[in-house]
Amino acid sequence: MIVTKYSDLIGNTPLLELVRLENGTRYLLKLEQFNPTGSMKIRMARQMVLDALEDGRLPKGGRIVESTSGNTGLGLAVVAAELGLRFTAVVDHHAAVDKIRAMAAMGAELVYVAEDGDDSLNTAAREELAEAMAAEDPEAFFTEQHNNDSNPAAYSALARELIADLGEVDYMICAVGTGGSLFGSARELRKLGQQTQVIGVEPVGSIAFGGPGGDYWQSGTGTPEGAIIGTAVDYELLDEGVKVSDVDAFATARVIGRRTGLLIGGSSGGCVHAALQKLPQLPAGSTVVSIVCDGGEKYLDTVFDEEWMAARGLLDPDAEAAVGAVLTALGVPDSRQRAEAAVL
Repeated sequence: MIVTKYSDLIGNTPLLELVRLENGTRYLLKLEQFNPTGSMKIRMARQMVLDALEDGRLPKGGRIVESTSGNTGLGLAVVAAELGLRFTAVVDHHAAVDKIRAMAAMGAELVYVAEDGDDSLNTAAREELAEAMAAEDPEAFFTEQHNNDSNPAAYSALARELIADLGEVDYMICAVGTGGSLFGSARELRKLGQQTQVIGVEPVGSIAFGGPGGDYWQSGTGTPEGAIIGTAVDYELLDEGVKVSDVDAFATARVIGRRTGLLIGGSSGGCVHAALQKLPQLPAGSTVVSIVCDGGEKYLDTVFDEEWMAARGLLDPDAEAAVGAVLTALGVPDSRQRAEAAVL
């Protein structure tokens, strides 16, 4: 396939069947790291910009402003480069360093809301500054991903991809950050006649599903205390909300990497953890999907770095052993079993 723009490669990402139970239930991962920039967020980044250009909210040659922890910003940087737009990313030091560097490499202007050495999550401060900066510039448009209808609309294509590949989707168990990917795809699945059960996953400490707010390290997901829950979160489509701790989310990502060779990010580790607990309870023959929003290669200096993990009290061998035991019980072989199978 030959394309003329990098963004033409968006979509039609593969599915990996991680688990198949004896009763026919199967659990699949939609590997969105195969999109340009290695993330699903480029789907909605492109949609937000194209819609704003079409209705005049963003002038040609204008300036995009967004608060981002990385992946949305990477997508906006690509679209800005392709369309001759300027892009200002309002960021903090909680984001993965490689994401920040990649945005800058594509020409984005970076504006930090925190001093060097402060790696706390500053979502509310980022959004306030992005809104104020856009208001001061008549050529600027604040994409405001949490409250932009183009965000969930962008994932209708993902839903159609799932139906084309699977026929039916009985359960979606996915991380909820802005809510666009899960609720946008779920809305389209329901519109196309699917009876999909929707299970959202957020970090412990996130407030979208209630409960006390607190600090968490899962990047690009959840709603921290003090931030506003955006309009993309559609509670009418939500059948169940689940919280997963950083320890369990990161343990799952690390064990999946060692067990299968697939590296996934921490928030994807959270939804995989939730799904592994849920699978034995589901009706026989169920088709279950989680969207893996990005790959673990972006988190080699955090989730997959033992020194970083230990310094924050997140490295837990018992939690990793528990994840390994669940995978074995569900029929996902470990390295010894794979070696024996290869010999046979």
